[in-house]
Amino acid sequence: MTDVTELVERGRLFRMSGDPSTAVSYLSEAAAFAPEDRTVLTELALAHFQAAALGPAEEVASKLVELDPADAYARLLLGRALARQSRHAEAVPHLRLAAAMTDDPYVHDLLARSERRS
Repeated sequence: MTDVTELVERGRLFRMSGDPSTAVSYLSEAAAFAPEDRTVLTELALAHFQAAALGPAEEVASKLVELDPADAYARLLLGRALARQSRHAEAVPHLRLAAAMTDDPYVHDLLARSERRS
């Protein structure tokens, strides 16, 4: 199967139905065909995060930030992956940018928690 859209849809369905490990398989295949597609990479980072594969989630989120440094959601994903690995000092700058860009109370709360722990 090489239709990226179909792979992403299947991956998204597995991720949303609570099977992120299977989602990672489909989304990794999609990312191999479209390595700079931000939709594919966002879904892949989420699947890794939900599967508690925090290193791979961090790696994919870092790529998203590299592709678009102004992507607040990518910053949030990267900050969350780092914070879940107890790397709060590294998470703070990304969460601070995400909080400033979105003014979302949830992101502000994550930022405050990471700042206290860093």
